[in-house]
Amino acid sequence: MLESSFIFLKGIGETTERRLWDDGVTHWRQFLETSAALGIGPARKALYDREVEQAWEDFQRAQWRRVGRRFKAAHHWRLFEVFRARTVFLDIETNGYPAGEGEITMVGLYGHHTMTTLVRHQNLTLDRLEEELSNYDLIVTFFGSGFDLPYLRASYPQLDLSHAHFDLCFAARRLGLRGGLKHIEAELGLARSAGVQGLDGWDAVNLWHAWQAGDERAGETLREYNEADVRNLEPLAEYLYQALRERHGPVHD
Repeated sequence: MLESSFIFLKGIGETTERRLWDDGVTHWRQFLETSAALGIGPARKALYDREVEQAWEDFQRAQWRRVGRRFKAAHHWRLFEVFRARTVFLDIETNGYPAGEGEITMVGLYGHHTMTTLVRHQNLTLDRLEEELSNYDLIVTFFGSGFDLPYLRASYPQLDLSHAHFDLCFAARRLGLRGGLKHIEAELGLARSAGVQGLDGWDAVNLWHAWQAGDERAGETLREYNEADVRNLEPLAEYLYQALRERHGPVHD
C-alpha cells in the first residue's frame, strides 16, 4: 500500500490518486516510468517525479522516519505493513489527573513479540523510554493522539516522539466502528482474560492507588489490564489496516 500511495504529493488527494490507480499507475516505479500521468501537466509531473524519487530512495535505504514524515497523520495507516518490523504498540496508565498535572503510572509496550511494562517508581524513566522507543519507527495506539502521546510529551518533554503514528481510534471511525477500545474489541471478537474483563481506565486509576497503599494483587491486576490493552492493539491494527486497504487502496498494488 505504501508504494502505491501518491497522496503525499502536494495537490493530489484521494480522488486523483484513485484515477492514477484506475489508469494502471499503482506503484512509484510505474509513476516514474510514465512520461505523462492522467491529468498532470509536464511541469508538475517533473516536480512530482523528484518527490517520488526521493521517497523511493528513502524507502530503499530504510530511512523510515523520513518516509513517514512525508505523510499526514491521517494517512499513517498506509505505513503499517512496510513498517511492521519497526512497529510498537503502546498504552499508558495514569493516576487520573490531566496531562501536565498528573503522573504516568505505567507504560505498556509490545514490539518484536515482546511485552515490556515500565512502572513508576520502578523502571519508568526518560532514559528507559528513549531506549525502548528508539527501536521503532511506528507507534500504534488507540486514541493516542488525544491522550497517550500528549501525556508522554507533557511528562517527558525531552522524549523523542518523531515516530509515525497509527491511531486506531480514528481508523476505526473511518470504517464506521464507534465507541472505545473495549467496545470495538467486543464487536470484533477480541477476548480478554476473566481477571480484567469489564475493567476500564478509571478502574486502572483505582488499582494504582490500591497498589501504592500496599495491595500487591491490585498491582498484578493493573499489569494484566495494561498488557491486555496493549496486546489487543496488534490484531485490531491488522484488521483495520486490511479493511482500510480494501476500501481505500488500489485493486492491485
